[in-house]
Amino acid sequence: MIQVGIFTGYFPYTLEETAKRIRDIGFNTVQLDVSFKDMELGTDQITSEKCKKIRDTFRSYNLPVSCISGYTNLVHPNADKRKSNLDHLKQLIRFANELGSPYVISESGTFDPDSDWVHHPKNKTEEGYEDCRNVIAELVDFAREHGVTFLVETYVNNVIGSVEETLRLFADVDDPHLGLLMDPTNYFEEHNIDKMDQTLNQIFNALSHKIKISHAKDVKRAESAQGVQMADIDASEAHALRGVGSIELPAPGLGSLNYDLYLQRLSKHHPNIPIIIEHLDESDVPRAKQFLDGKLMANGC
Repeated sequence: MIQVGIFTGYFPYTLEETAKRIRDIGFNTVQLDVSFKDMELGTDQITSEKCKKIRDTFRSYNLPVSCISGYTNLVHPNADKRKSNLDHLKQLIRFANELGSPYVISESGTFDPDSDWVHHPKNKTEEGYEDCRNVIAELVDFAREHGVTFLVETYVNNVIGSVEETLRLFADVDDPHLGLLMDPTNYFEEHNIDKMDQTLNQIFNALSHKIKISHAKDVKRAESAQGVQMADIDASEAHALRGVGSIELPAPGLGSLNYDLYLQRLSKHHPNIPIIIEHLDESDVPRAKQFLDGKLMANGC
């Protein structure tokens, strides 16, 4: 049966308190955000000893780490910022197994200099794709050296933002150390938000064989076009994002995603996969888990 988890980053506490609160709600796995109030975990401050402490703390609460957040802009147009982003991501890859999982995840990024979440014209050029592909190929090589699999998460406003672009990346970087984080809400735009089932089936028909981990949030058409929508929570920018332009990305059960079809397609080839809840604040976690648990039970997965 599918295992329900949550990002640790929605619980802004010390390591021990974070694990305790997540377990008290009834989760049995986590996606690890390497950030806790009582630990210094900058790029040069991540050590083997700290990683094992984090891993063992979550294990002691019966919360195995299913995957690790490495979210960053892989193609930031500022060379120094890009290097900093990639150095931190490589550090997480280097210590991934000591943190408890061989899976490290990031979206591909955008060439916009000011926001990691908005489209930039270069994203859809051949030059932009080749730059991004080369960065990811280097990361996959680095991951292979450390016994890790890098998971790319497709997102419409990034360089790798569609089913077709995702398939092209996997064809060009044909390596078992590159996998897919499945979040179907990330593929919806104005042109396909009203074609829910058709789009979901297209996504799974094309990409199911590459999936390693899945996410649970929601998607809906906004009442009016807006800029980047951020929630006011004590969490990273990635966790505060709630939508861009005409598309909102709320918590599970608060949008129009066909969860029955999503879970049916997901479980067909991945019956024991972790599904990780996101895009909410701590107070909404019990409701979101109840919603997802209900959908999983109704669909027998």
